[in-house]
Amino acid sequence: MTMHLPDLRRRSFLLGLGAAITLPRARVAFAQAPGEARLAIVLLRGGLDGLFAVQPYGEAGFGELRGALALPEPGQENGLLDLGGRFGLHPRMPQLHAMYAANEAMVIHAVAGNWRTRSHFDAQDLLESGADQRLASGWLNRALSAVPARPGAQPNGLAVGTDLPLLMRGPTHVGTYAPRGAGRPSPDLMARIAALNEHDPITGPAIAEGLSARGYAATTLGEDAGGRPPARDAFRTLALAAGRLMAQADGPRVAAFELTGWDTHAQQVNRLNGPLSQLDDGLGGLKEALGQHWRRTAVLVVTEFGRTVRINGTGGTDHGTGGVAFLAGGAVAGGRVGGDWPGLSERALFQNRDLAPTTDFRSLAKGLLRDHLKLPAQAVARAFPGSDAASPASGLVRA
Repeated sequence: MTMHLPDLRRRSFLLGLGAAITLPRARVAFAQAPGEARLAIVLLRGGLDGLFAVQPYGEAGFGELRGALALPEPGQENGLLDLGGRFGLHPRMPQLHAMYAANEAMVIHAVAGNWRTRSHFDAQDLLESGADQRLASGWLNRALSAVPARPGAQPNGLAVGTDLPLLMRGPTHVGTYAPRGAGRPSPDLMARIAALNEHDPITGPAIAEGLSARGYAATTLGEDAGGRPPARDAFRTLALAAGRLMAQADGPRVAAFELTGWDTHAQQVNRLNGPLSQLDDGLGGLKEALGQHWRRTAVLVVTEFGRTVRINGTGGTDHGTGGVAFLAGGAVAGGRVGGDWPGLSERALFQNRDLAPTTDFRSLAKGLLRDHLKLPAQAVARAFPGSDAASPASGLVRA
């Protein structure tokens, strides 16, 4: 077990690391920012299907395009959670829905970056770089690089996990800690390995038996043998620890989370239940841990790209373009679905397969840096070089 740590107070050190040891699918990194505002960025690695998480049930032809992925409308058994009469939130996200009802969360559909690649690796690098090409530093680190350390406060940051995300790499120092056992494969990877070996008479049964012995349901890997999502408290545990650190008077003000398990090429209806519940539980845990500081908090949840509009032959979706972003927090001007909805007609689709992107994720991030963290214009511009076409979004946070 290797460590590269700043000199943190022992109480905070143990709190963060104790939570992280049990979290193979999630990581968090911290940094400082001016003032009392808190900001969290949540990266959903794998490409969340935004049309599954936030369904435009009022759109003509939606059910035909999505097949089994179209869930019952609000008010029906196991139905969507209504977002105002046209869109519905997945029923596994009741805490986010409660935030929406309290005007503390908003949804932005048809979000994408300034790239049109369907490669996870390239898209994630560009998402974290915040530029037209992969850089050695991340946009969040660059944005905060000019922020002076607060007298008597904890050092700039701590990253918990097996790697420091590109988003937080750069001139602002962030220490790292790699807990024992953090390299455990994600359920999504295990599902893909099982699918590749399903028809092999030797490896297929052996892998299925091994997964079953470790608590995976061989049919879905999104549920356990009792029909429950696996490790639902994992991301929440990490979010609680991070929130407690951020709530301290001398604690960090910025956190960057990673959550995996969103690449659902098959059996998506079952396999996304666990990750969506984890995300929802984590957001609820972050609110709980921040306490009174939640009213000063904004959380941006983004993914590298959306997925295809049409369901594929294995009950899943493939890599797409326009996706969904979530904003949550007491500082957020919520209770609405934002963005410019492009529609799902054949003429409206991007390359006749994807939701057409209408909101640049850089505009959302720049709006939060400017209006929530109150960073100067030069710091925002340094975070996203060459992004003049993506103006900072206004009205994301309360005045």
